[in-house]
Amino acid sequence: MDVLRGMQAFVAVVDRGSLSAAAEQLGVSAVMVGKYLQQLETHVGARLLQRNTRRQSLTDAGRNYLAGCRAVLEQVQQAEASVEGLQRQPQGVLRISAPVTWGSCVLAPLVARYLEAHPKVSVELDLSNRRVDLIEEQFDAVVRMGALGSAEWVARPLPPYAMQICAAPAYLKRKGTPNHPSDLGDHDCLTHLAWRGGHGWRLRGYPEQDWSEHSRLLCNDGDGLRRAALGGAGLILQPAVLLAEDVAAGRLVPVLADFLPEPRPLHLVYLPDRRPRPKLSSFVEFLLAALD
Repeated sequence: MDVLRGMQAFVAVVDRGSLSAAAEQLGVSAVMVGKYLQQLETHVGARLLQRNTRRQSLTDAGRNYLAGCRAVLEQVQQAEASVEGLQRQPQGVLRISAPVTWGSCVLAPLVARYLEAHPKVSVELDLSNRRVDLIEEQFDAVVRMGALGSAEWVARPLPPYAMQICAAPAYLKRKGTPNHPSDLGDHDCLTHLAWRGGHGWRLRGYPEQDWSEHSRLLCNDGDGLRRAALGGAGLILQPAVLLAEDVAAGRLVPVLADFLPEPRPLHLVYLPDRRPRPKLSSFVEFLLAALD
């Protein structure tokens, strides 16, 4: 008999709860699954499952044998994956989700470089600030900000998501340069609409005070606020990655560096896979190396 096939059928029946469900997973008939199971029990000389029309349960022998079956099947999968990884180029569609600002400023340019290196891969890049469901929405990987909330994922740390406060030179010449949060009462603090309700402009050392009220301009888009700041409309508090080019060019000037909010953790998150897919593993390696 095919012992490995029997082991696969046995583990599938235990995991899925029935012969029919196991048959669907393995792509064979329920009758064939029952045959594999019967042959395996004959091979090991012991009953592995107690079955009737309403339920099934593992025997003592079945419980002991199950752990060994899982270990054997995992080793086989790893061996096959190692050979497959050597023989196959990364290919197929890679679905990735990331926060809007970080995704557009950091990830999108890196994806362009990744695609150039891997011509058989296509990328669907979903930029959204909502917390997408990795499994339900069938993403290969997501970039997640803040607390992760699950131990089922593989989470690879990325550089923390830092904020920066800036203003155009013309604005600072007109209104003066703030040296302390207490100076913000005399300034226009450009505010994101998502920060309403006390969620914005909370600075290090001043967690209970929100300077969002000192704003004559509110906008629902970070890049819109950036452009307003470039026009001299006020001080902007936005992700450093969004403001980096303007700061480097002198179009915006950083201020209040000692009072910036604490950077938020950022992780690349994906599901563990006993058979690593070349397209995902190559992307993970590329991204971590590029951001190192």
